[in-house]
Amino acid sequence: MTPRIDTDAAPAQPRKRRSAAARERGGGAVPSRDELARAALAPLAPGERPRALLAAVAVAALMGLGNAIAFAAGATIGGKHPGVGVLAFTGLMAILAGGMWWRRYLAVLAFEALMVAIVLVFALLLVEAANVEAIALCIAVMGGAGAMFWKLVRVMGRIAAPGQSSGAGG
Repeated sequence: MTPRIDTDAAPAQPRKRRSAAARERGGGAVPSRDELARAALAPLAPGERPRALLAAVAVAALMGLGNAIAFAAGATIGGKHPGVGVLAFTGLMAILAGGMWWRRYLAVLAFEALMVAIVLVFALLLVEAANVEAIALCIAVMGGAGAMFWKLVRVMGRIAAPGQSSGAGG
């Protein structure tokens, strides 16, 4: 026996979200997962730099320094010496490393965007990988950049948490 579906019944109305003021007044509302996560974030203490942030600063500084050293040593890409764009990337990495050291939200956000770009590029390179070493390198880089991205999400939340004095706006 199949259940009868009432097609004349009014469609279910979507649940309305309560305003912040209504939630504060109470009324037995259960806080959402987002609200609970935000409440659990403690702002960074003055001078506090979590390990993930220090690791990101080190990675940005090493990427920039490595590029500058390779450029100065005359490294070639495809048989040609790269242009000054390499130095622009070196400068960008220095700016990001400094911004993250000073716990600037936009610097961490830009570095996370770079981590996403790295994951995407190496995922595309993985399609063209011709040997086991190339596959292992792509997976290792994607894993490292993905882990760095994931760890920095919480740091960004703590930088932007209410009461933070480091200037969440940049």
